[in-house]
Amino acid sequence: MNREDFPMLKNNIIYFDNGATTFKPVSLIDTTGYYYKEICANAHRGDYEISYKVDTLYEETRKKVANFINAKREEIVFTSGATESLNMIANGFFAHILEPGDEILLTLSEHASNVLPWFRLSKMTGAIIKYIDLDSNLHVTMNNVISAITPRTKVISLAAITNVVGDERPIKEICKYAHEHNIFVCVDGAQSVPHEKTDVVDMDCDFLVFSAHKMCGPTGVGILYGKRELLEEVEPTNLGGGMNESFDSVDQVYLKELPTRLEAGTPNIAGIIAFGVAIDYLSKIGMDNIKLYEIKLKKYLINKLKKIPHVNVINEECDSGIVAFNVEGVFPQDVAYYLNKYNICVRAGNHCAKILKNAIGVKNTLRVSFYFYNTEAEIDKLVELLEDKNRIISEMI
Repeated sequence: MNREDFPMLKNNIIYFDNGATTFKPVSLIDTTGYYYKEICANAHRGDYEISYKVDTLYEETRKKVANFINAKREEIVFTSGATESLNMIANGFFAHILEPGDEILLTLSEHASNVLPWFRLSKMTGAIIKYIDLDSNLHVTMNNVISAITPRTKVISLAAITNVVGDERPIKEICKYAHEHNIFVCVDGAQSVPHEKTDVVDMDCDFLVFSAHKMCGPTGVGILYGKRELLEEVEPTNLGGGMNESFDSVDQVYLKELPTRLEAGTPNIAGIIAFGVAIDYLSKIGMDNIKLYEIKLKKYLINKLKKIPHVNVINEECDSGIVAFNVEGVFPQDVAYYLNKYNICVRAGNHCAKILKNAIGVKNTLRVSFYFYNTEAEIDKLVELLEDKNRIISEMI
């Protein structure tokens, strides 16, 4: 990896908000331009040369995504992001099988995108939302998963790595136990797939979702993975061009095969093609290398923050490159504003996990989330600015 590959890093910015989105390499930016300048045509629509080129690049990305997570090509559905993917799973699959009294298991530390679709589904079907208890480190343990499961549990939906406290869940073990009890498992991989090797066969999850923009890809592109036999049962949540084979009347609508039957309308063609370039970039670095480097940065930061008396680290025992902390007596957004004056970007707030506040005892936190282009020198600058509490307070004004 060369930091020169990322134009945004040339702007004297120290960017620690990679859990929200990531910077893009110039190869991806160039690919987006290539589509609009050289081959700007629709996918799966034209009988002419540039349309054929688009089709080839579009489907090559699907193959790259499948290989990246060890799935089959037909098990990869393109969406606008992890949020849409989760809504498709809830509304297109579980809405048709859940009954009153069935139970949906979540955790308090889930992102809103993995909570609100289930809330609505609960109202629609009469299914009950339950939560897996978190331990003292705000982690999910197998014992707590097992304790939460009852004969009425039908689906467990949880993040592989959470976006606030960065804990890594024992997904493989959860899937094994759940399947032994005829329970589906839906995995939010938005914070895991960009940062570590993902193997859906080994994991044995039923569904997995993630977003391109959190892994050096473009915004507006997401992935829904599902086991083929389950995707066959998903009812399209959008209907229109591209996904139908033919239609003659209300009772005669024939859909295409997977995965096209779940991809209505014109997709984000430029973004999907560019996402293939992002996957190539990450694959060249190696996901194991990315994981190890981010853990190294996380430990480096936590060791320095622990030496500052007025800084409280909330997730010291996390398993990822996410660090949540607060400065005692200072509102997190004010700290973020102070750091921004020095071109340091951190996240402040509840990070779309609004029901977690009761578990951690604070409503808002500061969050640093690393990616492979961050450095220890950048961390040193952040720590230097956090060491003097009086300076923080005086410069907020």
